[in-house]
Amino acid sequence: MKIVCVADHFMKEEFYRDCMAMFPDIELLGVPYFGSNSRNDMRAVADKLEKEGAYSFPAPAELYELVRDADVLMVHLCPVPREVMEAAPNLKYILTNRGGLENIDLDAARELGIPVLYNPAHNGNAVAELTVCLMVCETRNVARAHYSLKNGEWRENFPNVGRVFELRGKTIGLVGFGTIGRMVSEKLQPWNVRILATDPNVSPDDPDLAKWNVTLVDPDTLFSQSDIVSVHARTLTKERIIGQHELDLMKPTATFINTARAYLVDYDYLAEILREKRITGAALEVFPKEPLPEDSPFISLDNVTLTNHRGGDTVNCYSDSPEYLIRAMLALIENGTRPKFYIE
Repeated sequence: MKIVCVADHFMKEEFYRDCMAMFPDIELLGVPYFGSNSRNDMRAVADKLEKEGAYSFPAPAELYELVRDADVLMVHLCPVPREVMEAAPNLKYILTNRGGLENIDLDAARELGIPVLYNPAHNGNAVAELTVCLMVCETRNVARAHYSLKNGEWRENFPNVGRVFELRGKTIGLVGFGTIGRMVSEKLQPWNVRILATDPNVSPDDPDLAKWNVTLVDPDTLFSQSDIVSVHARTLTKERIIGQHELDLMKPTATFINTARAYLVDYDYLAEILREKRITGAALEVFPKEPLPEDSPFISLDNVTLTNHRGGDTVNCYSDSPEYLIRAMLALIENGTRPKFYIE
């Protein structure tokens, strides 16, 4: 079996080569590079790819020659348009080291009979860890206290004074019970919290609900009962799922967290209710415009913890992903085991 892997600033060539060294029956034909060597530039590339798809950037010219003899193509952010697939007459699988599929022309892949294996779990643990971290940091004023001490102030009066609670016994509402939502549920087990989840794609008999003591509810119940609402959804059509109706249901003592995607939420209205203290606070990892503009209303708010969309950016989430995908592909080929994240 022959494979071509495309590196970028995040998914380094060494990660691919280290992975392929574990699979001597797979011949690595080459590792072309996509995009810039700048982290900031590549964040902009990723944003444009998510918005405009597989034709927003050209694939590396070298790729077209390398895939000619390839059975497998593995990418991260590199676009995979129809032209790349048609240049690879032997191509049997496309593997992508991310959860989003915007950089792949899925219609073309289906027409050409090329299955796609993807990996939304590649940074799932990293994001889940950050989510739990933000639950504590925002409700316990960690960032605000840090900032004050660094600036010579011993501060004791915070926006949530009189409403600083432990997580124990609180209700956590997860909007989305996919890979990351399940990981957050697992990590919350020792905290002795009540967990609610809402997800139209999850069945009430899903075994992970019982496994992690999660109650599946409708959105209105989740928003009205939760002490912390945490967003873990994603939609291919980029529609908003959290607007004025949902946010108005939240308790005045509640906290809102978004480590998923900004397009899911009415951020203008969220800023309004935070400014008017109709909810206690928020922690935001993602924004409609990134980098965050200087005129963002969240910068001036004292009841918000902000992080800069690096929640999934750990060495592990990139270095470990190629092996996961190769093993999933081999299990499919050798045992007929259908991968969890698979499109055909």
